[in-house]
This record gives sequence, structure tokens and C-alpha cells, in this order.
Amino acid sequence: MKALTFKPKFFSCLKNYNKKTLTSDIMAGIIVGIVALPLAIAFGIASGVSPEKGIITAIVAGFIISVFGGSKVQIGGPTGAFIIIIYGIIQKFGMSGLTIATLMAGVFLILFGLLRLGTIIKYIPYPIVVGFTSGIAVTIFTTQIKDLFGLTMDTVPSDFIEKWIAYFQHFSTADLWTTIVGLASIVIIAITPRFSQKIPGSLIAIIVMTVAALLLKNYCGITSIETIGDRFRINSELPEATLPAMSWDVIKSLVPPALTIAILGAIESLLSATVADGVIGDHHDSNTELIGQGIANLCTPLFGGIPATGAIARTMTNINNGGRTPVAGIIHAVVLLLIFLFLMPLAQYIPMACLAGVLVVVSYGMSGWRSCLMLMKNPKSDVSVLLITFFLTIIFDLTVAIEVGLIIACLLFMKRMAETTDVKAILDEIDPNDETDLKLENNEHLLIPKGVEVYEINGPYFFGAGNKFEEVMAAFGDRPKVRVIRMRKVPFVDSTGIYNLTNLCTISKNEGIQVVLSGVNPKVHAVLEHAGFNALIGSENICPHINVALAKAKEIVDNM
Repeated sequence: MKALTFKPKFFSCLKNYNKKTLTSDIMAGIIVGIVALPLAIAFGIASGVSPEKGIITAIVAGFIISVFGGSKVQIGGPTGAFIIIIYGIIQKFGMSGLTIATLMAGVFLILFGLLRLGTIIKYIPYPIVVGFTSGIAVTIFTTQIKDLFGLTMDTVPSDFIEKWIAYFQHFSTADLWTTIVGLASIVIIAITPRFSQKIPGSLIAIIVMTVAALLLKNYCGITSIETIGDRFRINSELPEATLPAMSWDVIKSLVPPALTIAILGAIESLLSATVADGVIGDHHDSNTELIGQGIANLCTPLFGGIPATGAIARTMTNINNGGRTPVAGIIHAVVLLLIFLFLMPLAQYIPMACLAGVLVVVSYGMSGWRSCLMLMKNPKSDVSVLLITFFLTIIFDLTVAIEVGLIIACLLFMKRMAETTDVKAILDEIDPNDETDLKLENNEHLLIPKGVEVYEINGPYFFGAGNKFEEVMAAFGDRPKVRVIRMRKVPFVDSTGIYNLTNLCTISKNEGIQVVLSGVNPKVHAVLEHAGFNALIGSENICPHINVALAKAKEIVDNM
């Protein structure tokens, strides 16, 4: 087995590093740091933690992912995909539970990398990815309605349907000025790209709306616009690393959400790295990336942070602004650290409605509605996986959605594979014009000797197709003396296929019928040999092609 190579891109990029690349990375890192600031604050608050924890996550995870990751341009930090998972864990297990779950997710991610699962994870069906991403987007949007419109509510139900019922019941309490701030923030973010590609619309919206809220409060007497400082106590001090108390019962109960965090983080980070590869013409190391993500999620919660992964939007911002090595990601973390230490107290003046507007735009970007419409034109099985994953995400939770979605996708895949495998009976003669392993002169038809039955397996012979012989054998009336099974179109056989084939050979042997195999490819032949078929039917009865198999069958019939 090939040894695992853990080679972070950061160290290989330093070999040919120069001043020009450093200048580009510094500029890109500064811009990405500015872009990441409002998102880190918004994701932190939406996840149910204080705003500084979002920034701490972006600092610690962003630094570690850049140093130990397998992509040159990946920018790591908190993302919208984790909001619903984090919020649910905090509600059920508290902050200590979230810390433990994140640590466990870090361990899972490292194991994924060590077990070389980086390439396998990328093969998770596309409808599942679109389904849970769209479901997350809808759920994030739903959680922001209260702050966007300034609704007066004592508590917001956790259930999706109950949440919307409560919103409609309390919509009459909406605050006009809060609503204006929230909607204006969305408009600013939406139109900013028309005027500036460098400065993010979310940052402009936060600056403009914060100043507007302060002016309205100080000069117009409008105090109904809630700010971060009204809800949270801002702390700009770096926390000390602490490890929560753990118990085996808590660890067991946190395995499903921790595994969900790990799988979702792996999917999002590898998807981001793959997209980045296409832009910069590079190839990331999937397994190294997973290990780097795991290290980040082991370290971040020790400082009070939340789960982190590669962020597509910030990674693309990094690329578009000239970032070409992990140094840009490190600069981005340093910029966030400086903002955290010296400017964090100013965050208390940011309106909650403005952050809600930022997350509404984020949820729109995550929704992937165009991809959903495209998938709706695909086979019904794909549509079913998409819709089931989507509705399970918004009605139940992401853990259930991913588990059920994967099970359904696997079952549908097995059904499709079984449908591609066919077992048919060949009567009387074989037409050479439709054969690849037939060796005849003058294209004469090959007659099947009397007392011989010929069957052909087309496709993989696995558990989904193992019982098809029973249906086909009914086509023959009299009991034959020899059964020839053509396997030239069988690319692989699994243990259930071997069992069914063994059972058929054993039953045939007990009935005095000899089985002859024809056209078995080398890989399948090796599997059958290991399973004892040479002893069961005789190695001389495993023939290279149908000519030899029929000649052998005729010889057996003549000798009976």
C-alpha cells in the first residue's frame, strides 16, 4: 500500500518564493481579511455564539488551514453551512458540547485524510450536496427574519414550521426603522459589485448602516434599532486555551453531529479547493487538505472558536485579488487579528438588522436555485434525492438529511446497477455478427449442441442481480446435461454474486449437470479461483471463449 504523504502546500511554495509574489499575497490577504470580517461576525452571531468567537475562528482556523492545508489558495474560516448545526448543538449541549463536537470533528477529518478518503468524499452525489446546501440556505434565511424586521418576540421556536407560524403571528410588531436598515443593507450589498470589485458590499453596508444608526439615535431620538452591543458584551482580548470536561456519555451522544460537521467540512473544503484549482491551474492534495482542516478544528475550539472549513467565496476573493500561495491566507489571519485587538469594540455599534441583511444575501448565494432547477430536469431518482435531502434539512436537521440522503442515493445507485445487469438465455445458435469473443471462419453460426444450455451475464454480477438466473432458467423445459455461462461482459463479481454462482454450480452438480464458464476476464477469474471454483467445477471447465466452452460442453455430453 502506498504510504501517505502529508505535504502542506505552504512549505513547497516557499522554495521559489519571491518579492513579487509576496506583494501580491499581501494585497490579497488584506482584502480577504476585510471581506472576512463582517462574515465572521455574522456567522458567529447566527450560530448562537458571541461575535468575537466568529473572528477568533477566522483567525486561528484561517492561519492553520493556510499553513497545513493541501491547497495553495484556500481561505479557511467559519461558513454559513455550519450555522444550523452549531446552533442546534449549543441549544442541546451548550458551548462545552460544541467544543467537544468540534474537537471530535477535527479527529474525524484527520482520520479521513490518513485513510485516503479525500478522493472518495468528492464522489458524494451532486443532488445531495445541492439538497442540503439549499436547505441550509433556506434555514439561514428563516433564522434572520426576526432581526431583519425587528420583530418583538420573547422566544423564537426552533422548529422550522413553528418558527414561520410565530413570525406571522408577530409580524405586526415589526419596527419600521429596523426594517429600513435591514432592507437597505441588502440593496447596498447587491449593487456594490457594479461600482467596486475590491471592497465587499457587506463591509460597505455595515459601515453605512452603523453610521446611519448612530445618527438616527443621537440626532433623531430613534432608539429602536438594536445593535450588537445591546445583545452581546464585546471582548477584544485573546482567550486562553482551555479544554472542556469530557465524559463518555457526552462523547457518544455527540458522534452524529461531530460526524456531520466533519463530512460537511470535508465536502465544502474539497469543493472549494477543486474550484480554485480550475481557476489557477493547480492541483490540490485532497488528503493533506483534510488533515489540515482537521488540525484547524482541533485547535480552534480550544480558544472558544466554532467549526471551520474552506470558504469558496473568500477563496475566490483571494484568487481574484492576486493571492497565489498560502502566505495570502496567513496575511488574512493577521489582518483579522489586528482588527480584533484594536477595532473590535467598535463592533458594538453594528445594527443587528444589518448583519441579518448580510446573512440574507449569503443565504441567497448558497441557495443554488439555478442548480435546483437544472436538477429538476434530471431522472426522477435524482429529483427524489434532491427534494428529500432538502426537506429533511429544513424540517429536521442536517445530520438526518445527510444520513438519509446518502442511504437513498446508495439504494438508487444499487437499483441502477442491478438494472444494467442482465442474464439472458441463448437458444439454438450464436450469431457471430454480434459477438466479440467468437472465433469462427466464414461467419458461420455456431450451433449449440443438444443437451446444452447457454446463459450470458451482461454487466456486474453483484447482490442486486444475483437471483436473475432463476427467472431465466424457466425458459428451458428439459433438464440439460451442461450449462454454459458466458461471463465475457462481467467486469466484477462481489461476494453475493460468488455465493449465488456457487449455489447454482452446487445445485447443478447435485442434479448431474456440469457447469462450464466462458470468457471470464482475468480479474474475475482470480476472484473465482480464490473462492474455490477450480475445485468446484474443475479448472478445465473455465474456458477462455465460447468456442472452447461449447466444444468442452459437447465433449461432456458425448461422454455421458
